[in-house]
Amino acid sequence: MLVVIGALVPVFVLIVLGYGFHRRGFPGQSFWPAVERLIYFVLFPALLIDSLAGAELDSLEVAPMAAALIAATLLVSGLLMGLRPYLRVDGPAFASIFMGATRFNTYVGIGAAGALYGDAGLTLAAVTIAVLVPLVNLLSVLVLVAAVPGAPGAPSGLARALGELIRNPLILGSAVGIGLNVSGIGPLPVAGPVIGVLGQAALPLGLLAVGAGLDARELERGAGALASATVLKLVIMPGAMILTCAMFGVGGLTAKVAILFAALPGATTAYILARQMGADAPLMANIITVTTVVAALTMPAVLAWFG
Repeated sequence: MLVVIGALVPVFVLIVLGYGFHRRGFPGQSFWPAVERLIYFVLFPALLIDSLAGAELDSLEVAPMAAALIAATLLVSGLLMGLRPYLRVDGPAFASIFMGATRFNTYVGIGAAGALYGDAGLTLAAVTIAVLVPLVNLLSVLVLVAAVPGAPGAPSGLARALGELIRNPLILGSAVGIGLNVSGIGPLPVAGPVIGVLGQAALPLGLLAVGAGLDARELERGAGALASATVLKLVIMPGAMILTCAMFGVGGLTAKVAILFAALPGATTAYILARQMGADAPLMANIITVTTVVAALTMPAVLAWFG
């Protein structure tokens, strides 16, 4: 339990720092929109390429795990679409709830998997990232395009929507990373280290940007939406993963890592995506913060119960 909590504490501290910086006007109001674009178009795609290009997948039987991961994500996504009329929120808010319930904090997952399960855990974490990052990015963009018509980056026509999906920096980063891995090329000799360094900057800047975008007033106004996203992310998603692991015969350490990733708090990338494509960014920032805080209790409980 202490290891998982220890992995979450630095994440929350950086969010609080970003909130404090923004409240103090440091380093300037124009800084945060500019850094958000840098993160969205450069740093996070670099992080995805670096994470996926060097993942060692050949020695693993990934098909049952991949099936369980995909099935659980689609199950919760379908549940969310069915619940949309009952949530009583507008399109941008629904897009934020959807991303809050389906996207996961990769950085906490990698840290917790390595600390809890060693090198084997890290390898399985890489498999999880390779399978789920393209899927959740694809689902997020599709929901954003459908729920926020006319917003920046959300074209109304089907052809333009598909074009936007193909050009999405996060999906492009995932595709490049998987392509380098599957082709056997792996990390590029010269560009690879540069991409790796750029990717390392994504985590601290992304978390600071989340804190800078936090609107404390939304915690009261959006209590229902926050509660829905938190329950879906930290209770329903791990439950769905336990179910699909049982369905596809995934057990042992492989199941533990899959369930660990299902129990993670919301992803910091979701805030950047919400800002760029017209979702409810303050709500998204608060969903990430609340799920991060609550996950300090729910993640150890889920893993202790399952293990």
